[in-house]
Amino acid sequence: MVTTTRTAPLPSLASVYRTRAVVELKEFSRQREAVVFTLLFPVLLLLVFGAILDYDIGGTVGVSIGFVQYFLAGVTAAGILGASLQNMAISIATERSDGTLKGLAGTPMPRHAYFVGKVAQVLAVTVAIIAVLLLVGVAFYDVEPPRGRDWLTFAWVAGLGAAACTLLGIAISSLAKNGRSASATVTPIALVLQFISGVFFQFSQVPEWLQTVAAIFPLKWMAQGLRAVFLPDQLAAVEPAGTWELGRVALVLAAWCVVGLVLCVLTFRWQDR
Repeated sequence: MVTTTRTAPLPSLASVYRTRAVVELKEFSRQREAVVFTLLFPVLLLLVFGAILDYDIGGTVGVSIGFVQYFLAGVTAAGILGASLQNMAISIATERSDGTLKGLAGTPMPRHAYFVGKVAQVLAVTVAIIAVLLLVGVAFYDVEPPRGRDWLTFAWVAGLGAAACTLLGIAISSLAKNGRSASATVTPIALVLQFISGVFFQFSQVPEWLQTVAAIFPLKWMAQGLRAVFLPDQLAAVEPAGTWELGRVALVLAAWCVVGLVLCVLTFRWQDR
């Protein structure tokens, strides 16, 4: 009598994606330093800068706008950068260094499922950061939230910006020699971009040559697109081009998505050198 053994059916791709997303979110929530820096640091910046720099910035264009209303756009963009570029670069470099990536590459799991899990993590953390910053801004500083069609602009600027920065974070993860050096490699890059992209003060106050440098990278355009959401149209006059340039914002962020994807394909490694 011949007996046959039945092999268990492989899980569906949707099930694999869902599992990887849950794993990534659980791993992120268990890393206290990452949670504090990624989620709470932007909130801390908003509270500190809001308490210290409480002045009107709209006098030159005849409107009354507090600095916090302006700063909320910049710190939101910085929060998205932290949740995507910084978080991705550091976590992937660490997982590459401790052998996690090499182990995953040797399993039957489709390799792209790993990146789907990472994207799900970035999306969840980004939404959480935006929600907390809006809540703090409205509750403590009387910031006016977006209205009507501004929510649509908010969604595509944040979405494109997060996508571009996530892809760049995956690519930049290969710059770090190992997991221990990842934070020291990535954090200075993020801080420099924040200082020259109009996050901590008005972009018009940045020297012109630094404005040119900032315009190469996505953070400047993400912050500019979010200013169009939080600020009245009159303040577009103080932008370098005199308008919000939302069309160019979309074009530059989309271009960085393409550039980031190409860099990921060319540079990503599943194990250390």
